[in-house]
Amino acid sequence: MYGLVRVLLWPLVYILYRPNVEGMENFPKKGKTIVYSNHICALDPVVMVCVLPRQISFMAKVEIFRNPILAWMFKKVGVFPVKRGFADISAIKNSLKVLNNGGVFGMFPEGTRSKDGKLQEFSRGIASIAHKSKATIIPVAIIDKYRYFKPLKLRIGKPLCFESYFEQKSNTELLDQMAVEMRQTIKKMLG
Repeated sequence: MYGLVRVLLWPLVYILYRPNVEGMENFPKKGKTIVYSNHICALDPVVMVCVLPRQISFMAKVEIFRNPILAWMFKKVGVFPVKRGFADISAIKNSLKVLNNGGVFGMFPEGTRSKDGKLQEFSRGIASIAHKSKATIIPVAIIDKYRYFKPLKLRIGKPLCFESYFEQKSNTELLDQMAVEMRQTIKKMLG
């Protein structure tokens, strides 16, 4: 189902937004991978599905799953619900399952779209998942605003080197530090 959805969305995304992707060589061809990005538009996950070469499983706010048709479709393409505002154990387990199976987990650690385009604070949830999974962590910066028929620039960064964090025991301070570093990486990539 994921492949079919991607094939259907790909022409629309490339005609309407003409994604220009830098750094594709940084994206791993295999292995457990966390891809995270700034969040400026509801279309962000759609664009990432179309431009990145591997299937991505995203978290999406639980409210979207209230519509039974959308819920069925999202589940078929690997999207799973998350209750925002606190540690949703079920969502964490789902993300770790994707990663432990060698898949790609995608997340927008700001927790919601930025209305003014400015990078918001990151939740420590992504750091917790990264620490537990010890996955390769890939930052993606969505540089431009979405405008019809104007190129949308995305920049894929090099994998973050978090081995020193992975060797330490997880605690709130460590996870906050990881989340701050992940945010700073995106901030630098945005320029």
